Amino acid sequence: MSQPQRLNILVVDPDEETNVQLKSILSDEGYRVSAITDPAGALQEVRSNRFQLVVIDVSPENQAGMAALEQLRSSDSDLCIIATTEFPTVEMAVAAMKQQAFNYLRKPVDSQELATVLREAISEKGLLVDLETRLNLEVGRRIRERRHSRPLTLKQLANRTGLSVSLISQIELGKSAASMSTLHKLATALGTKMTYFFETV
Repeated sequence: MSQPQRLNILVVDPDEETNVQLKSILSDEGYRVSAITDPAGALQEVRSNRFQLVVIDVSPENQAGMAALEQLRSSDSDLCIIATTEFPTVEMAVAAMKQQAFNYLRKPVDSQELATVLREAISEKGLLVDLETRLNLEVGRRIRERRHSRPLTLKQLANRTGLSVSLISQIELGKSAASMSTLHKLATALGTKMTYFFETV
């Protein structure tokens, strides 16, 4: 069985400690990550390698970061860019959004918030070309949304289905593929048809 293709992410931050932190968070999420401290090298990195997403610091004291963001956007109008900053301001947020940054996060970046933003980017921009990975993420999202609408906790859903909390959590996060039997149990417990999980995917 072929390995699913992973998202290639470039982290650009002048602070080495931040680079190490973000690289660790993103690697734990299953992404392939490179990091550089010099914003001036970002454009060349993106041109030389196949990055689908860039996380770049645009803090006010790092003017080279905003300049690099502008260069990246001029070079590639489709590249997904997430801006980060230590001192968020309305002006900086507006400037980042003018360059079509997908999101704007405050540093130190919260790992859960970053994971959520990345999933949104993957979904909205169709970043993952691997069909199985995308399918798992979408099915997991629909199960989670349906569970929240009931509303049910993971434990309550586990009790209804006889499945473990851990398994349901992994499926909701798109980290595990659910068998047809498991999906049937979840659909029954959530009061929906199995086809709901796959419609328009």
